[in-house]
Amino acid sequence: MADRWRAATRLVVVLTVGSQALAAAQGLVVQRNLSLGMAKTIAEAALVECKSKGFHTSVAVVDRAGQVLVILRDEQATPQTTEMARRKAYTARMFRITTLEFQKRTMDDPGREAQRDIADVLALGGGVPIQVGSDTVGGVGSAGSNQEGDEACAKAGIAKVADLLK
Repeated sequence: MADRWRAATRLVVVLTVGSQALAAAQGLVVQRNLSLGMAKTIAEAALVECKSKGFHTSVAVVDRAGQVLVILRDEQATPQTTEMARRKAYTARMFRITTLEFQKRTMDDPGREAQRDIADVLALGGGVPIQVGSDTVGGVGSAGSNQEGDEACAKAGIAKVADLLK
């Protein structure tokens, strides 16, 4: 009887310690994310940069989950630019590289070519990940100029808040 009691006690201790370790492993995950204010600042700065170069563009900013926070369209930008900007921002966020780099990677590597077929992915320049150190917290996409111009505008938007991303 005493042996059974000791075995039962050990089992309870093992289960209790094991469940506590499991609970600790399942704790809260804390992540950084963009605020709406920061997303608006990035989008506005990117739009101003493109407009200063004579381009009528749209800009989208997505959060770390790839969800849209802000979309701005110049009043003279064509309608498809908003969807292109959103998809560029999403692509940059999800792959954590610029969309120009994504375009090159998927063009030069047949093993990665199928990534272009994922819903909402767009392999055109103009998308840039928003990073805090090595953590990608969002993406910005610009559409309506040319690929290099769109990327420069997106980068100008991030540069506007660079001090806050450190």
